[in-house]
Amino acid sequence: MNNAPEIFTIIEKAESKLLTAHINFENGRYDDVASRAYYAAYHAISAVLIQKGMVFSSHAQTIGAFNREFIKTGIFPREFTNMIQRLFEDRQTGDYDSASSLDRETAQENIRSAETIIVAIKEYLKSQGAF
Repeated sequence: MNNAPEIFTIIEKAESKLLTAHINFENGRYDDVASRAYYAAYHAISAVLIQKGMVFSSHAQTIGAFNREFIKTGIFPREFTNMIQRLFEDRQTGDYDSASSLDRETAQENIRSAETIIVAIKEYLKSQGAF
């Protein structure tokens, strides 16, 4: 089964979300940065799971499988778990918490985390011949 076209498309989507996060950052829309950065990382995680033939219907299942298949096995560093958790929490704050907003520093960290995850996943997928 050749998943390369699907994996490539999902990685493109991750990169598009990351670009939107940068645009939102430049426009001072820090809550929206959190959302786009989270989804950028989430799509990259989904792509690497598809490479293993794994697809899930929920974010919790997707993140859990990523941690089980790629973090606990040492393929990606343990810090990714904390990055993903923080991205998820910041997205929740940015999207749903009307009483608070994210600041510039948090938004910058969200972008850095998403970039780190995407770069590592792309390198891994290329090393596996996934695209």
